[in-house]
Amino acid sequence: MSNGSVYSRRVSSVLLLLSMIMIATVARAQPTPVSDTSLHQLILQIRAKAKILEASSGMRNGFQSFIAARKIPPESIRHSDYVVIRLLYEASREAGFWNMHWTITNQEPNSDQIWKQWKAVKNPSFVSPTASAECDELSALYSFLVTRSGVQGVGLFWPTYNHTVAVWVVHPTKGADIRIVVPTSQIFLEVTDSFDTRKFDPWHQKSIHEYTRRDVADSYELPQPLFDFFLHQIDRYAGASDSTLQQLRYLREGVFLKYWTPEQAAQDALRRRDNLPNAPTEDRSAFWNFAQDMRAGNPSTSQTTSNLQSHP
Repeated sequence: MSNGSVYSRRVSSVLLLLSMIMIATVARAQPTPVSDTSLHQLILQIRAKAKILEASSGMRNGFQSFIAARKIPPESIRHSDYVVIRLLYEASREAGFWNMHWTITNQEPNSDQIWKQWKAVKNPSFVSPTASAECDELSALYSFLVTRSGVQGVGLFWPTYNHTVAVWVVHPTKGADIRIVVPTSQIFLEVTDSFDTRKFDPWHQKSIHEYTRRDVADSYELPQPLFDFFLHQIDRYAGASDSTLQQLRYLREGVFLKYWTPEQAAQDALRRRDNLPNAPTEDRSAFWNFAQDMRAGNPSTSQTTSNLQSHP
């Protein structure tokens, strides 16, 4: 064998080795693929849906009522922040449209146990809870999701030694800070108390520390059916008014507590819808959707993987 042939083979071997090293280096440098049902993807979907919901009647009217009641100039607070705040409030509150259930757990004020329960939900139901948690856990879950969704200033508030809610600290461009109570459960509250209730004085607590704890990583994976269920529920309910969502919250809670059957709740929802002939489409659709959900019991694959058209 000639020296030229030996040299050529050695060069080829070296080049092959270098190529393999480069490929391995690039592979290590690439970020780990994120699951389609990860927390990261859920947050991206929430942000996208919040953007669409900005134009809904529930979000528009809610925002106008909020800034009027608080005398906040519209230009001094972002409507997009309010939409995320309200969307996640209605979703993750006790008996909200993500089907959370309040119960005594004696857990720490974080959402770790909620995420553990969600991990096991392979077949979510419209008529039963996705997870059970106490007030401090619900408030932590809400604060965590809001912060991960890009809105700052949300933390925990103890109006009494044995109760916890969330508070959103708003910093208007003009004027003093405003503390907004976000009651993630109805404990100590009436049916008329909801977002920004004045029943609790948030200034009773010296400081509201923003919830910065990472309860789960962005790579945390939800079961596909539950992931789809959460997004499906946003589509079906989040654009309705405060009043409609509060009424549905109480109907849903009654089903969870077995105060009435799903069919009774469905009939009640349809009666309320019929009593609102001139209400916005989002409200009438929410009552209709609730009735259909109660009668369905469990969402079908086609329901959770597609964007259903709501009945007016």
